[in-house]
Amino acid sequence: MAIKITEENRIGRNIRKYCAERELSYYALARRAGIPLTTLLHIVDGTSRNPGVYTLEKIGRELGVSLQELMREA
Repeated sequence: MAIKITEENRIGRNIRKYCAERELSYYALARRAGIPLTTLLHIVDGTSRNPGVYTLEKIGRELGVSLQELMREA
């Protein structure tokens, strides 16, 4: 199951926001979530148009937010 991202890339924007709030680097987040750094960077910058739900759940778990919060409009 894949999740489509709108042109505005709200998931990437939310990841940036949560990382900034937690003073967490993308490198640290990727390492903790067990995903490649390049995968995380592609999600954040919008290059990855259909990130997998399991990948997003891993990211959300490490940020302490739900999948719904990652996808929420700002």
